[in-house]
Amino acid sequence: MTRSHPSPPSRRAVLGGAAVAALTAAAGTAPAQAAAREARWPTEFPLPDGWLPEGITIGRGPYAYMGSRADGAVYRTDLRTGEGRVVHEGATGLAAIGLKLDHDGLLYVAGGGAGTARIIDSRTGDLLRTHRLTGATGHFVNDVVLLGDRAWFTDSYGPVLYGVPRGRRGGVRALPLTGDWEQTPDVINANGVVSTPDGRGLIVVRTAAGALYRVSLRTGRATRIPLVGADDVVNGDGLVRVGRTLYVVQNRLNLVSVWDLDARAGRATLRRTITDPRFDVPATAARFGDRLYLVNARFTSPQTPETTFTAVAVDR
Repeated sequence: MTRSHPSPPSRRAVLGGAAVAALTAAAGTAPAQAAAREARWPTEFPLPDGWLPEGITIGRGPYAYMGSRADGAVYRTDLRTGEGRVVHEGATGLAAIGLKLDHDGLLYVAGGGAGTARIIDSRTGDLLRTHRLTGATGHFVNDVVLLGDRAWFTDSYGPVLYGVPRGRRGGVRALPLTGDWEQTPDVINANGVVSTPDGRGLIVVRTAAGALYRVSLRTGRATRIPLVGADDVVNGDGLVRVGRTLYVVQNRLNLVSVWDLDARAGRATLRRTITDPRFDVPATAARFGDRLYLVNARFTSPQTPETTFTAVAVDR
């Protein structure tokens, strides 16, 4: 029997294989180089004394924006150096609680007890628009997430979400929470909020009860998410979702619980917890690269103009 011998590869195949190998090597080294670069960045940086931080957001660039509960100002820190400055001046009677940065450079800011949503240009610091979401008393606009053509805000003292248009057209949409949602008087209810992995709804944490809910944006129906591995997420504040991984900042417990979600956020399984001796009642977090950046709200410390505040970074 005649044994056949394979033909030698063509020059084109050899060159093509080399190109693929080079591209694969480059793709593999880029994340490693980025991680090494970020590892040299500071993992703790100061905020102005008396800042009273609670919210933090980070966009595509290495800049963190943090709001002030004292007067609604916004502070920007360069994550590469830890240096920062005020980019939006506050005023008496204002507050900046949760905030999110849009790809257009717009900041959507929850106004707390003022019951407002403000839109600020992060590049110029200019206030572009203010939406009145609630009455002047009995409400607390706490956090915000960007999804589709709206920014969705939580109200900690009212069973409703508010959808603010991200363009110039359209009005504010009030979405009452129904289904499994239970509103408890005189405590923090709806707080942190993120989108579901499938992008069709929202996940909201109910702080005092330590419960997570999946909310339909079509009907407002809230379905409690069963937790596996822990009974609750009590003191749950800010939420961060990366793919099917959900990070819950549990402020007064000084920890971040890390949960695995299924595709529809129908169940959450505890994977691990993150703690750090630098945590001092962290309120919210934002992701950049392989890190989570958290602001220490220090709710158990004196909240005075002389109180010092920091933000810290941990590996996620």
